[in-house]
Amino acid sequence: MTLVPKSRQHLQLFHEAYREIMENVQDSIRQVSPRELSRFLDLLVKERHQRILVLGVGRSGLIGRSFAMRLMHLGFNVYVMGETITPAIGKGDLVIAISGSGTTKLAVTGAEIGKDVGAKVVAITSFPESDLGKLADYIVQVRGRTKLAKERDYFTRQITGVHEPLAPLGTIFEIACTVFLDSLIPELMHRLGKTEKQLRRRHATIE
Repeated sequence: MTLVPKSRQHLQLFHEAYREIMENVQDSIRQVSPRELSRFLDLLVKERHQRILVLGVGRSGLIGRSFAMRLMHLGFNVYVMGETITPAIGKGDLVIAISGSGTTKLAVTGAEIGKDVGAKVVAITSFPESDLGKLADYIVQVRGRTKLAKERDYFTRQITGVHEPLAPLGTIFEIACTVFLDSLIPELMHRLGKTEKQLRRRHATIE
């Protein structure tokens, strides 16, 4: 049984953590480039009838699935990496790759394959100069960790337990990315003339 030191104020770490996370997430989203944001929105509207593949690994993959679900509600032709019903991606299609470090092997490999078959690649990452950033056609920088851990690959970090105080692993990037992508939806609804009632019609009825 692990004992909490008596000198620690009750729930102090919890309160410190949520304050740090909220402040850093707000700061991260404020720093998103308006130009990168506008280009991404314009691209999504333009390519909404093309096949769109969203990919990420670990928690970034879960964020990608959540965003893909909202795009589906908006009528986009969207899929996520790894599903058995995901079709081939080809020339003119769109790949949206999410990776805070920009070095996660599966995310980079997926983006590389997209490039090889002629798809456009969007990288959502904290590090534009990363492997993922360098091969992307469009970049949206969502800041997270102030520096990369010594072991930069996602699975290596998971095994070794490398983390940041109060915001372990990629917490800041992941939460900021979730809020950022969810915040795109009302703007896309406005541009596409969609209502919440219309989105609800496309929501799963068996779940």
